[in-house]
Amino acid sequence: MPSKEVTPDVWAAENRIYPRTAAVPGPRDPHLTPYVIEPERVIASAAFKRVVMVFGAQTGKSEAMLDVAGQRLDQRPGPILYVGPNKQFLSEQCEPRVMALLDEAPTLTAKLARGKRMTKTRKVVAGVPFRLAHSGSSTALKSDPAVLALVDEYDEMRDNVNNQGGPLGLVERRGDTYADFVCVVTSTPKRGRVQAVKDKRSGLLFWEVTVVEDIESPIWQLWQQGTRHHWCWPCPHCAEYFVPRFNLLHYPRKAPPLEAARGTFLECPHCGGVIEDTHKADMNARGRYVAPGQTVDVHGEVHGVPVESKSISFWVSGLASPFVSFGERVAVLVEAEQSGDEAMVQQAMNAGFGELYAPGGGEVPEWEELRNKSHGSLYSRGEVPDGVLYLILSVDVQKQSLPWVLRGWGPRATSWLIDYGKLQGDTADEEVWDALADLITSDVNDVPIRLTLIDSGFRPGKVDTLPLNRIYEFCRRMGRRVRATKGSSSPMRTPLIFSKVEVNRAGKKSKFGLDIARLDTDHWKSWVHERIRWRQDKPGAWHLPKGVDDDYCHPLVGEARVVQPNGRPTWIERGRHHDFLDCEAMQAAGGYLLNVQRIALPSRGNETTASRSEEPEPQEAPSQPEVAPRKADRGRATPRRRIVRSNYLGV
Repeated sequence: MPSKEVTPDVWAAENRIYPRTAAVPGPRDPHLTPYVIEPERVIASAAFKRVVMVFGAQTGKSEAMLDVAGQRLDQRPGPILYVGPNKQFLSEQCEPRVMALLDEAPTLTAKLARGKRMTKTRKVVAGVPFRLAHSGSSTALKSDPAVLALVDEYDEMRDNVNNQGGPLGLVERRGDTYADFVCVVTSTPKRGRVQAVKDKRSGLLFWEVTVVEDIESPIWQLWQQGTRHHWCWPCPHCAEYFVPRFNLLHYPRKAPPLEAARGTFLECPHCGGVIEDTHKADMNARGRYVAPGQTVDVHGEVHGVPVESKSISFWVSGLASPFVSFGERVAVLVEAEQSGDEAMVQQAMNAGFGELYAPGGGEVPEWEELRNKSHGSLYSRGEVPDGVLYLILSVDVQKQSLPWVLRGWGPRATSWLIDYGKLQGDTADEEVWDALADLITSDVNDVPIRLTLIDSGFRPGKVDTLPLNRIYEFCRRMGRRVRATKGSSSPMRTPLIFSKVEVNRAGKKSKFGLDIARLDTDHWKSWVHERIRWRQDKPGAWHLPKGVDDDYCHPLVGEARVVQPNGRPTWIERGRHHDFLDCEAMQAAGGYLLNVQRIALPSRGNETTASRSEEPEPQEAPSQPEVAPRKADRGRATPRRRIVRSNYLGV
């Protein structure tokens, strides 16, 4: 007979007893990890078809899933499907835990069918199957219906199972015949870029919902599609609630791991009070889940309702674990950082803190800085401010598009973003290149484009795929006003040099070589990131217009500079796109090529004409681009020719 109906946490406390060999032997105490209680009760209520739990390691999420499974089998028996990422996980972790559950709970032990009916991957309890499957087997995922599905370590699973779709889709179809079907998905997260933003209603810092392209972690994508509940703590000093996360930790970063652990503490974001590990048990006991749309007062009362969603999602920081101290989490991270092993650093962030890992975090501008800079601008997108002397167009080349940036340049390398966009089309075909030619030859507010730089790193139509090299052909077609560039990942003595590529239309040796501008990638990308934070009232300011959107801002910080243990800098992707960063790096190189840093500032009383009679010639280099004069300047005398040396190295 089924036991009396209680919630999973109550059932676990009454029925589960850990053996002496367990880390915490004796009766199960869900209140040791109080953040699992609300998710367990939501699962049992079947109020949502999908429940997403993003927890750090050693926080008790696996035990919570077993609580739910045991309560269901004992009180309302129904078929259950437990899915792990691979066979090894099933045999070494999942199956032993399931058997421990069935053996330690007397009410389940009496209902377990042993002998031939019990296999490694199939247990029969109260007449219903409890099946174990791994995500790589489409047959196992589709074999039996289930009223409860438990998907563990979702981020470790394959995207496609034998060309039949993702594992989650296959699993959720198993519940189509049950009105009260629930699918629970848990995992520690992986890579991605996400910021904590202040919620206007509650004042809490919640993880923002960011574009899918910036999130490599499947569980985090599911989490941000749900209600986004955050586990919050009350400060032991001011009683205000806050969301614990890694950036609130303070520790001596250059100290050895054990010394760093001893010096670790958490800082309250409200009052600045020092929070130590001894406060954790009380903060967890008074902790509350709060989602966007809700508020929590100092008495722990949660008000309001979450945003409407088909799924409910919970996030808990690894700092909340009662089994691992703040200092122990930090020691693991410091040891990983000092080893120089990026995989270890990622594991420390994902498992230790339950947070996404953004490669190359460091001193990288955030996209919000770009948005704020745009909001405070004094000119609009498409306008050419008075200080602009030259227009430069830079173009990245991708398989299906040509991202481009148009920037105006003035005295002392001050620059203004004029416009940006993407020309859509297969870059192995002529149409998109004809559209680029139209863009290059068009004036902007009667100002012609003086120089165009095109990245030749991606070569559509290269000889091993098509008989025509579109980029090189296009540069020859447009003449000296268009230059091909190629980035160098190795350090260069000077940030820009020219070399010849002797390739003709058919990919064979050409009688006349094509000049290629080789760019020091590290130098020019670093220059762009430095200029983002340049003061707007100083020479060399890097301006943005009003109306710049996230499609521009996110790619501009899509890569981060990281110095490897051998001292060599490298650029690591933080997001899936960084095309506009590549374009802006070419812009900086184009300004250097035109020697804009040597143009004198306008004298007082003549601030709209930036010493045009003293404009220096572009730096000497093979095949300099022809200069198309501004229409407003056609009547002026040609300045005396002179050669200058550049100090435009950003140092």
